[in-house]
Amino acid sequence: MEGAAEHEKPYVMEPNFASKAVCRTNGFYSISVPSWLSLHKSVQPLVKRVCDTDRLACSKTCFNSADVGFVIDGSSSVGTGHFRTVLQFVANLSREFEISDTDTRIGAVQYTYEQRLEFGFDTYSTKPDILNAIKRVGYWSGGTSTGAAINYALEQLFKESKPNKRKLMILITDGKSYDDIRIPAMAAHHKGVITYAVGIAWAAQDELDVIATHPAKDHAFFVDEFDNLYKLVPKVIQNICTEFNSQPRN
Repeated sequence: MEGAAEHEKPYVMEPNFASKAVCRTNGFYSISVPSWLSLHKSVQPLVKRVCDTDRLACSKTCFNSADVGFVIDGSSSVGTGHFRTVLQFVANLSREFEISDTDTRIGAVQYTYEQRLEFGFDTYSTKPDILNAIKRVGYWSGGTSTGAAINYALEQLFKESKPNKRKLMILITDGKSYDDIRIPAMAAHHKGVITYAVGIAWAAQDELDVIATHPAKDHAFFVDEFDNLYKLVPKVIQNICTEFNSQPRN
């Protein structure tokens, strides 16, 4: 009220509130009163907000409560044209989520023999920015070290994941890995990263099954051509939501 100091407000709010909430606060949890004389006018708005359970609950769904990290094969066998198709697939999946700094966040890694963080979970917080960032990813070209890419994603991308977020890795590859994928895949599973493996053309089904979280039939996907990737979007989203709905939530 009146001359309340804005800088003191954080001291009377729950610490790290925004990082714990699933929805944005949007001023819902604070009321400004111009003077003591008008304090009585805040009673009804305050009661209404306290009783508005839908907005207080900020319910989690499969669309607003994850950190989704894409691990994208940029090897030579993909080619420039097909790489754009892969990016369109990544964009189509991203569109399905509610994206903000307190809802679902998106990050991406590209790999060949080496790895590159294209953008982290904290880099962009709106859907238009995410889609533009995906569009700007440049094709790298090189070998296929999928195991090293998984390790890199765990260290450089998922280490920034929030404790209240489900960690989803969606790895997309068109070939057999030149390095070991078993130990990195086990590390991802051990760290609670739910891993979806999407294989195209020459990808090895046995490797996809190892990379994918158990059961592999729900987490590993394969298409024989890049142009068929779009068909997987509803299947991947459906499986993400089915798994989310089957898990207990706090």
